[in-house]
Amino acid sequence: MTIVRKAGWFVVLAVAMAGWMGVLGAVRGVAEAGVIASGVPGEGSRAEDLSRVQAFLENKVVVQKLIDYGVSPEEAKAKVEAMSSQELHRLASLTDRVAAGADGEWIIALLIIIILIIVIIKLMGKEVVIR
Repeated sequence: MTIVRKAGWFVVLAVAMAGWMGVLGAVRGVAEAGVIASGVPGEGSRAEDLSRVQAFLENKVVVQKLIDYGVSPEEAKAKVEAMSSQELHRLASLTDRVAAGADGEWIIALLIIIILIIVIIKLMGKEVVIR
């Protein structure tokens, strides 16, 4: 390492890098300030999200899929109640998408239902195997 430090090109490189850092340090950036929102825009309260997800879990198709995967509806509701507010809001927004796709886009609704069921199963520590 001492041989590299004594090399002429190393000194030139070090001086060039120091000069470049001096130039970059002299250029001033623009500072901006603003008010930070206290919550995520469009985020409802936990009680609203919980009621929307629980109403969705009472759907006949969802209940049947949960039973098919070996999860009782009571277990699913208990897992939903144990979720954090952020996870609960994410699931509630998925149920909104399902309701919006109910006018003929049944494939999207079915996929979202399956995703919701897989999330609940993963939270319970079970494994989904597709053969």
